[in-house]
Amino acid sequence: MHELRAIAIAAMASMCLLAGPASAAGEDSSKPLNVPAPAPASPPPSPGSSSAWSAEVAPAKAGEGLNLNPQQADLVHKVSDYFSKIDTLQGNFVQTGADNKRMRGKFYLMRPGRFRFDYARPSRQVVVSDGHYLAIQDYDLNNEDRVALDDTPFRLLLRKDVDLVRDARIMEVQQSDDLLVVGLVDKDPNTLGQIKLFLSTKPALELKEWVTKDAQGLDTRVQVSDLTKSAELDAALFKIQSLGRPMTMP
Repeated sequence: MHELRAIAIAAMASMCLLAGPASAAGEDSSKPLNVPAPAPASPPPSPGSSSAWSAEVAPAKAGEGLNLNPQQADLVHKVSDYFSKIDTLQGNFVQTGADNKRMRGKFYLMRPGRFRFDYARPSRQVVVSDGHYLAIQDYDLNNEDRVALDDTPFRLLLRKDVDLVRDARIMEVQQSDDLLVVGLVDKDPNTLGQIKLFLSTKPALELKEWVTKDAQGLDTRVQVSDLTKSAELDAALFKIQSLGRPMTMP
């Protein structure tokens, strides 16, 4: 469990490229994206020091955020529309921590508010949201951490009506020929956490990666692939099971 909390995103999870520093207000964020080099792998985070899933991620400084120009606002609205049109989504994921350790598995998402990440063996860890609470469970240790979904940065992307311009402080907007990057922070002061989204733009807009930053400034990355939309998903996938029972896998 502690290992999961230490390396879990930093994340949306997931994807394909590394996060760089947020653009400062007034900087030209529409120029082609220069992808920064990977962050140093050392020192690794101490076990249990952070979680890309819960609210224990680095808060933004008060007053930070871009004054969006029309082009940037249009790009952010496109990202909002992308998430708003997702009913269900499933695929594979690779999670990479600041120590470069990787964990793999499958994920399932059903809007509003529900998702599940099943980590591949030898891990017996599950991250599941039932729309109200997010549980980080380790069946080997018979241990669970649980937080309200509204206390995590993921609530912005999983709510019924996604509007990032309305609900988030936009920290960064960058676009290249085939990649769109949006960094954001919830406007709600009670919801800590910075999250950076990476979406491919060709042939169509599609989530590829998200990155979250923990309180020590270390990034966790989640890359997603083999995405399937609008598949029939069993609502039981998103039920938080009581620990102590045999874990049922989808």
